[in-house]
Amino acid sequence: MKHERRREIRADDPALLWAGAIEVEHTSGFSRPWRLPHSRISLFPGDMLRRRAAMAAGIRIVLGTDSTHFSGRFSPVGGDELSPVDLLVDGEPVRTRTLTAEGSFRFDGLPAGDRTLELWLPQFGESRLRGLSVDAHARVWRAEPPSRPALVVYGSSITHGRQAASPTRTWPALTARALGYDLTCLGYAGECHLDPMVARLVRDRPADLIVTCLGINVRSQGTFTERSFLPAVLGFLSSVRDGHPGVPLAVISPIVSPSKENTTGPGGMTLAQIRRAVGEAVTLLGEHGDTDLHLIDGPDILGQPDAGLLTDGVHPGPEGHELMARRLAPELKNLMAHH
Repeated sequence: MKHERRREIRADDPALLWAGAIEVEHTSGFSRPWRLPHSRISLFPGDMLRRRAAMAAGIRIVLGTDSTHFSGRFSPVGGDELSPVDLLVDGEPVRTRTLTAEGSFRFDGLPAGDRTLELWLPQFGESRLRGLSVDAHARVWRAEPPSRPALVVYGSSITHGRQAASPTRTWPALTARALGYDLTCLGYAGECHLDPMVARLVRDRPADLIVTCLGINVRSQGTFTERSFLPAVLGFLSSVRDGHPGVPLAVISPIVSPSKENTTGPGGMTLAQIRRAVGEAVTLLGEHGDTDLHLIDGPDILGQPDAGLLTDGVHPGPEGHELMARRLAPELKNLMAHH
């Protein structure tokens, strides 16, 4: 059977809108979206942080086309397997595709007529996009999505979402969709260490709602001690607030992790102590005038009765991400309603 000819679209084509990216690096062979500013990456030390920032959690490519076929190719990098891709047509989810061993995907049988496509890139694994393809005679144009309020989320691997079923089914993506918000996901697996430069990034990013999830990496890696953790949380949240006066800022303390609740990590703190310190930071800042700061207790979002949804005692699996979003979205909606 003869295959219909396709038209190639370069990854740096100006018709492509890279929504949710902080910066996009274009080379002769691929385009790579970043969740840190690549042009200033030396100001964000840590090889692992940079590797995580080159993963496209929450980033989607938006374009308009009348093609009934849509495919693309990534360059596999390192040993990390790329997560699947999701496609939305006119805002509605169509399907999920697992990438081939060569890093390619394809969607056939798309609805005829002018459509807006939204390709959600793999949430885990470095996304070096080589190019896209459409029907040979299809039109492609830049499609600006409707203006929506901006949601910025910062956190650890739980926010990054490797264990979610697909990029649109991480808890940040599900929550943003439920609220009707435009997502920027700054979840860095293993790298939520309250970096001052990341705080400045959040400070300078447009936001109508900010959600931070703080503590689990600090407990596991001993980033801070009991003496230094509370000041670090106070400083991080204050830096974010400097750029967003009056914007609701939700602070989620760690969700349940049964083995870490009452055992100390390298920094000498249990998860219960970490959780109390996060709560104390929110209380102190509130007492000093930040009335737009809101604490959400992590176990209220995923607690001991839900521990079976953790894949390894720490990370929620697909059902866990969906449960977190179902519980978190109404909390945030209520917060915004009373703002």
